[in-house]
Amino acid sequence: MLVLGIDPGTASTGYGFVRADGSRLDAVDGGMIETRAGVAPERRLAAIHSRICTLLDRHRPDAMAIEELYFGVNVQTAFAVGQGRGVVLLAAGQRAIPARGYTPQQVKSAVCGSGRASKDQVARMVARLLSLDAAPRPDHIADAFAVAICHLNAAPLQRTVEASGAPRAIRARGGTEDQMTGPGERGRPVEPSAALAALAKGGG
Repeated sequence: MLVLGIDPGTASTGYGFVRADGSRLDAVDGGMIETRAGVAPERRLAAIHSRICTLLDRHRPDAMAIEELYFGVNVQTAFAVGQGRGVVLLAAGQRAIPARGYTPQQVKSAVCGSGRASKDQVARMVARLLSLDAAPRPDHIADAFAVAICHLNAAPLQRTVEASGAPRAIRARGGTEDQMTGPGERGRPVEPSAALAALAKGGG
């Protein structure tokens, strides 16, 4: 199963593709989509949507996992994150790719075992789970990988519930080009891109 994890935003949107093969988790591709401040909001959102569409068409993931809006931020930031999240979900919907949302606490619990884990703890645990040489940087990329891992941890239980016909009460709620790219097709193994390996080794 291949999952695209998203850490949404308008200035910076982190993404990370994680493939699960049994208990093994592999980083397939990851990076960050950045847009410049001062550019019209509609152009920034269009740029994010375009890049996400390109990534979805290239890798054809089985599902998308996206971090939910954290309401502890200020209103202006919340609006910007919400708008970025919206165009990402639109890209998934246009391709009939199922998307699930997870709160930051759910993601931290799934990756670190504690909903109060720090960003550095999340990044280091992501590196360990994906067998990377170093924690992905910046945090947006690490968080995107973490959301994908969270979904993959929840997916087997979700499938069991759906197969049993039970109520879906446990379902999770729900320009600059990106830094890394790599070829991939659904159902075929994909090697991590050279840029992904370089980013992990560079640590920054």
